[in-house]
Amino acid sequence: MIVITAPTGNIGSLLLSRLLRSAPAEEGLRVVVRDPARLPGEARERVEVITGSHGDPEVVDRAFEGADAVFWLVPPDSSLTPEAAYSGFTRPAAQALTAHGVGHVVGVSALGRGTPVADRAGLVTASLAMDDLIASTGVAHRALACPSFFENLLEEADSIRENGVFTDLVDADRAAPMVAVADIAAAAAALLLDRTWTGAGSVPVLGPRDLSPADLARIMTKQLGRPVRYERQSYDDLYSALVGHGLDEAFVQGIVDMKRAKDDGLDAGVPRTDESSSPTTFEQWCVQVLKPAVVT
Repeated sequence: MIVITAPTGNIGSLLLSRLLRSAPAEEGLRVVVRDPARLPGEARERVEVITGSHGDPEVVDRAFEGADAVFWLVPPDSSLTPEAAYSGFTRPAAQALTAHGVGHVVGVSALGRGTPVADRAGLVTASLAMDDLIASTGVAHRALACPSFFENLLEEADSIRENGVFTDLVDADRAAPMVAVADIAAAAAALLLDRTWTGAGSVPVLGPRDLSPADLARIMTKQLGRPVRYERQSYDDLYSALVGHGLDEAFVQGIVDMKRAKDDGLDAGVPRTDESSSPTTFEQWCVQVLKPAVVT
């Protein structure tokens, strides 16, 4: 039995679809979802559904009973502090993992462990602490250590379409790994279906190559057939804008600290290898995902 949290999100939905196609018939699939109506029809016919939040002790207690493996993804809650949004949300699950003797957990986390900025990286620091909490239960645990997602650029689709501009807080020439969420889902599926691994550790998923904002602008310009340029936003401007939208001030500071840490090399602590690289290129992603969102 594999339990999938956040099965209607960007990563969870792709993971669920992949498992529906590739999991052996004897492998049960169970999902924890707030709104079962958001599940695709093929999933509702095949999976067991636990309705509710996976931050709820009663929900995870029901969801983890009889489970062999869990896919764990915390949807960050911007109304909370980073610690509450990650470890606070995860504590009921950690207790349920122990209570039900779950063998394996695959979680979505971040790069940065072991780097000089890991303890001042805002949301990433909180995510790494969540990994430690899960590992402390004694479960076999693999944290998918991810860089920034290509999909983050979808938040800027309107700006790219209307103004030819996308923004971030890092230096235009700082190259860093980036990854498509489809590659994260593929890595999670492989680990969940294998389950011969033991102990606790991380699995980097780095995308095929490092990219700078300048690289992204050049590739988007070519693939979208329109000029796209990068503008570097200030930390103060981002903080003011997000607080102005009603986000918790501590959570916003966590975002700013994460961005600052990324500009200081947070994502550069893992050497790129064939095993840590994943296949989807930014060029492919632009054509398949970004272009339909921008070119209307």
